Amino acid sequence: MLHLRAMYRRHLRRTHRRLFSRRSWQLRLVFWGGALAVGALAAAFALLARFADERFRALHAQAPWLAYALTPLALAAIAWLTRKVFTGTEGSGIPQAIAAISVPSHEVRSRVLSLKVAFGKILLTSLGLASGASIGREGPTVHVGAAIMHALRRIAPFRGKDMNRSLILAGGAAGIAAAFNTPLAGVLFAIEEMSQSYEHRTTGTLMVSVVLAGLTALAILGSYTYFGSTSAALPLSPLAWLAVPLCGVIGGLLGGLFATSLIEGTRHIAPLARRHPVLLAFGCGLLLSGIGYLSGGMTYGTGYDEARHLLETGQEANAAYPLLKLLATSISYLSGIPGGIFAPSLSVGAGLGADLAGLFPAIPFGAIVLLGMVGYFTGVVQTPITAFVIVMEMTDNSHMLLPLMATAFIAQGISHLVCPRPIYRALAEAYLRRQPG
Repeated sequence: MLHLRAMYRRHLRRTHRRLFSRRSWQLRLVFWGGALAVGALAAAFALLARFADERFRALHAQAPWLAYALTPLALAAIAWLTRKVFTGTEGSGIPQAIAAISVPSHEVRSRVLSLKVAFGKILLTSLGLASGASIGREGPTVHVGAAIMHALRRIAPFRGKDMNRSLILAGGAAGIAAAFNTPLAGVLFAIEEMSQSYEHRTTGTLMVSVVLAGLTALAILGSYTYFGSTSAALPLSPLAWLAVPLCGVIGGLLGGLFATSLIEGTRHIAPLARRHPVLLAFGCGLLLSGIGYLSGGMTYGTGYDEARHLLETGQEANAAYPLLKLLATSISYLSGIPGGIFAPSLSVGAGLGADLAGLFPAIPFGAIVLLGMVGYFTGVVQTPITAFVIVMEMTDNSHMLLPLMATAFIAQGISHLVCPRPIYRALAEAYLRRQPG
């Protein structure tokens, strides 16, 4: 009995030290400050990216041939800055964050997640959108968030390999949550994709960072849903539910092929990218201008406006839009400039759903669009839980939970057949192989 009382008293003393010690509060305040900084930067990045996208669209509307000429020249300049000034900013940024979690070298991790890289990511992604590239800011925001949280180790004595991993995961989750205004999806993406494991201590860290970053972004940007709101629902009829496997199979197949094109394209184009990065970006810019001309300018930028238009108006777009947007996104990524694939992929999925909606005239148009978004997006990233949660949160629609869930898991199975290795894992491994140390 005395032994138990002594153990209890020691436990109380340890708990008291952990909760009220000066060092514990120092770590908490630094961590909370980092999460607030992620939210503020994510909001500023969103505003800057939106402004850049709108400026290019305005230029294309007023002087289309000037816009076509700008794209290859600007992409070449961005590629030069990427290679010469902001090394490590290329691509989405999610592969870099995943690589930083698994790499044993502190030197490589600090190089991948430096504040200079974070600043360059924001600047060059915004320039890419101002140049007409088919890219998104969400993946880069994950990279920025991970870099900010990793930098906290310079301010406070965060110790241990697990804490370093937790900070990177927390930064990535906070970045997704603040970028999309989807707090639950931020946590799920960090667990399902970035860590691929559930850990009680890590998940608590994720929750705090997501809440603080999300509230900060909300205070700056206001209450909003990324693609607006829709109340579309799938009728309870066998014919209506045929749309679920159709969107899952086609979305998973196209998404898997897109992911494979980036994985294999990155591998085969790597020698040319190392020797002639500016020339490669210029050539990709020419292709983007050609696709932009064929689509009437619809393939430029994030694809946010096109997807929102489909969901809110229920009006069909150009039937070729999904394929042209897919090609434009693939070319933009392979050009070597910074930029993500989240928003463009959701836009491709929305266009795919719009094309398939003609086969189901009795089903609400918006419901098929949502199924197409989830099917294709899952096919690309192979994270089904994140996919259907992120679409529900972005459209404020919980009526489609079961159809979206079923579509996501079907799409993952089909995508895995054509792309056995998830895209971000494959790109992270390729990135690590290219690192000198």
